[in-house]
Amino acid sequence: MTKAKLKLALVALCYAPVAFAQTPKDNKQQQPTTVDESTFTFTEAQLGDNENMSQNVTIINSASNLYASQVGFLFSPMRFRYRALNQKYNEVHVNGVPLNDAVSGQFRFSNVGGLNQQTRNADFALPFEDNLFAMPALGGSNNYDFRPANQPAGYRLSIGGANRNYTLRGMYTYNSGLNEKGWAFSASLTYRWANRGYVEGTFYNSLSYFLGVQKVFGSRTQHSLAFTTWGNPTERGSQGAATDESYWIANDNQYNPYWGYQNGKVRNSRVVNDFAPSAVMTWDWKIDDGLKLSTSLFGRYSMYKSTKLNYNNSDNPQPDYWKMLPSSYYDVWDETNKLARTRQSLADWNTAYNYLTASKANRQVNWDRLYAANKSVAAQGLDAMYYLQARRNDALTLALASTLNMQVTKNATWNLGFIGSTNNARNYQTMDDLLGANSYHNVNTYAIGTYAPNSSQVQYDLNNPNALVGKGDVFGYDYHLLVNKAMAWSSYNVLLGRVNLMFAGKVGGVSMQRDGKMRNGLFAESSFGKSGTAHFLEGGGKASLIWSMGGGNTLQLGQGYQFNAPTPYVSFVAPELNNDFVQGLKNERVYSAELGFQHQSGRIHLNLNGYFTHLSNVADWHCFYFDDINSFSYVAVKNQKKVHYGLEAALKYKINSAFDVKLLGTLSEAKNINDAYVTYVNSTQGTYENDVVLNKDMREAGTPLTAGSLILSYHKGGWFVDLCGNYYDRIYLGYSLYHRYKSVGEKRGIVDAEGNVMRTPQDKGNGGFMLDGSIGKSIYLKRGQMSVNLMFTNLLNNSRIVTGGYEQSRSDYTASGNARAYKFSRNPKKFYAWGTNAMLNVTYRF
Repeated sequence: MTKAKLKLALVALCYAPVAFAQTPKDNKQQQPTTVDESTFTFTEAQLGDNENMSQNVTIINSASNLYASQVGFLFSPMRFRYRALNQKYNEVHVNGVPLNDAVSGQFRFSNVGGLNQQTRNADFALPFEDNLFAMPALGGSNNYDFRPANQPAGYRLSIGGANRNYTLRGMYTYNSGLNEKGWAFSASLTYRWANRGYVEGTFYNSLSYFLGVQKVFGSRTQHSLAFTTWGNPTERGSQGAATDESYWIANDNQYNPYWGYQNGKVRNSRVVNDFAPSAVMTWDWKIDDGLKLSTSLFGRYSMYKSTKLNYNNSDNPQPDYWKMLPSSYYDVWDETNKLARTRQSLADWNTAYNYLTASKANRQVNWDRLYAANKSVAAQGLDAMYYLQARRNDALTLALASTLNMQVTKNATWNLGFIGSTNNARNYQTMDDLLGANSYHNVNTYAIGTYAPNSSQVQYDLNNPNALVGKGDVFGYDYHLLVNKAMAWSSYNVLLGRVNLMFAGKVGGVSMQRDGKMRNGLFAESSFGKSGTAHFLEGGGKASLIWSMGGGNTLQLGQGYQFNAPTPYVSFVAPELNNDFVQGLKNERVYSAELGFQHQSGRIHLNLNGYFTHLSNVADWHCFYFDDINSFSYVAVKNQKKVHYGLEAALKYKINSAFDVKLLGTLSEAKNINDAYVTYVNSTQGTYENDVVLNKDMREAGTPLTAGSLILSYHKGGWFVDLCGNYYDRIYLGYSLYHRYKSVGEKRGIVDAEGNVMRTPQDKGNGGFMLDGSIGKSIYLKRGQMSVNLMFTNLLNNSRIVTGGYEQSRSDYTASGNARAYKFSRNPKKFYAWGTNAMLNVTYRF
């Protein structure tokens, strides 16, 4: 490599007009990891992004690590997250461009939903694994290669049937490969549909597309220009969590309170519309055999909408509303509550139980009643009592990056990269359906009572007071979050005898700002227009050592330290109300370490890993209904400290050429190790309150902390049969902040002999055993190949396993201090595992 070429490459890196990517797959050093299609079938078929659930499973895989390459698929029915980490610690790229959302930091799999074949062509990196596209993230990184020339050439037709989120799926894919003139073309179309999904009241309608063109040119074909666009417009009906009492009354652990009958037809109140058309332009320049530059420009405009049934000066219309349940009349938990354990209370319990069990319609949304009530008040010239609102998020993202890969010596590589991005995310609420009413006004009805009905404080927008809201109109809140990021990173990898060393580092900056479009009456001076701009510096470094000890034995050691900027999602106290940042917000500090051992021989593949992660200055944000003052509460949590540590093990034993056995599992811990500080503001008052939340020893929720699997596999003569027995335990539910406020414990007298507030244990869900299996056959034809695959999940129909949920945050006491019969603290809302479900897929390749 000449110095002139290196200087030229560095200049191109700094001034490249297009953004991040990675070298084309024309070298032998980095080949894509081929992932079985079932990996992505389960993710989109079994997982959702319910707003009360943790995000989807971590997308992680590594060909060299048996545990990491298996768990994402095996444990997917439980929404398993790698090392129980928040998904923001798992970074996902396309052609080197980070796809994680700028506001939440998380990647939403729906952005590439339906692109099963394209997402198989990917490179994966574990937390201390070298790669060519980024410093590896705490939860691992992966990079989808969407260049048309790198897609497997040929045609592919596939049709599938399932009893999951969708019942039918059809796919068509065409990849031309690189022709003699240097052109490559790719096209794919996928349609997924269900009139009714596995859960009653849900439906699914999605069309995915992928189009790409690539041209290789230059005297030595050293240049390549590729353009790819894709999208996944989806409409789906959601499932809601419910309490065990509701599941018991319905005699169904898949009871869904979000739907009901309207004129005899099923209608879901929580409908999600999601579409994020994306495009990436990638330029690859092979300067010489040891020097390559890749740059990509990425753009995405995401549109997300989720409806919700709401009410105004009326009763809550949700069919599982606590006042509808039998235990709201008779206290089934506290024998000392004599006021709620009278003979009349018991009679009321029976009346409520008999009503709810008499008919399925009584346990669902009564749309006809809501329309009748609205038409009645409309005739009197009054506002809607019930309406369907839509929470929306529209975001424009542009990103620019470039990566330079250098073969410094025979045994050393050096990678340099730059990333820059800008994001404008609009968050707002619209009127989706007035449900037969004629009018609604943009007024904060929660604040009426604290303030007079004609006061300025009850106005959501003082610039347009008492605005009339019609279908499609914006009301309640409307603001933009403006986020800009820039980062430079580098990694160096060198082989010294039997020791491989990797060093990686990054440094960058983040700026964020809120731009309010409504002048909220509670914060008239700090809600409209732009806030100040917050700036954060972030970065970190990692190092790893891999020692090849001989005999197929390898030892790995890795350590890293990072300081991460807080995401905009946690940086504002009440973004729906005002421009105020959380005071005293600091960079998150992360220390991570890992020790691993691997053995590979003819019959045995063994992986053992131990890891430890310490996080400090962790921030979070929550919003819940605050019963004490009939208000919504916006809560900023800060100064949290957490630890994640555990053991991961996997063993594969090859009995013969056709039959092998795998054992794998994890025993982990992920918890808070201190009590955090909270600042909250309520939608009725507009004043800030500070408190301490006693959340020490609270565990990460929504993923099993203990999981294990035994897999029997038989592959011979085109047949493949797999049987997987999976065990899950220590599944914690999302904990309530309110029930752990120090002030609440003091107010209720929940103290020990020394006057210290007693800690409330975190609710857990049932674990258990789940049996999965698959059988398939590959058939070679005169032209092409046909494969038939039947996959089963939960063959034993164990629907008592809890896959996630959360504690309710409402109070067990009335505003006047009296104990309620209904105990919110004893009734967490849960999701249960689906019963037996399956998917049959037939594929023809030619």
